[in-house]
Amino acid sequence: MAKVGRRSALALGAAAAAAAVVKPSAAQTADPLAGKETSPWPGVVVRTYGETPSIIPGFKTVSMRDIIMQPGSKTMGPPMENAMVCHITEGELQLDQDGKRFTAKKNFVWTCNKNTKEQASNASNAVAIMRITDLMA
Repeated sequence: MAKVGRRSALALGAAAAAAAVVKPSAAQTADPLAGKETSPWPGVVVRTYGETPSIIPGFKTVSMRDIIMQPGSKTMGPPMENAMVCHITEGELQLDQDGKRFTAKKNFVWTCNKNTKEQASNASNAVAIMRITDLMA
């Protein structure tokens, strides 16, 4: 094994210190301007992200949107225009789906079919985000 001289040790130490000081890159964040935003009800923002063709039989296209609900806000419970998969990404929501009540906490996933009536309300003290994947026939 070769001996390491004082100069080599200093150079290695300086290189290691420089590598430790390098700032790690930040994670990519969602660009709020990437989606179109609307506010259909007080305290509720809907951010849509576009549409793409589907390879799932029975569905021509799929799209994605976020429903961002402030504490105390609620939706009006209109019938669903299409089938969808819903996922709570932040917070929690109280849901009334065709007369069945349940609480959807972070990472809870459920489905809705076309014409399902569902009302969501945020009874917590934190913002809740529901991500919806729309499956359109």
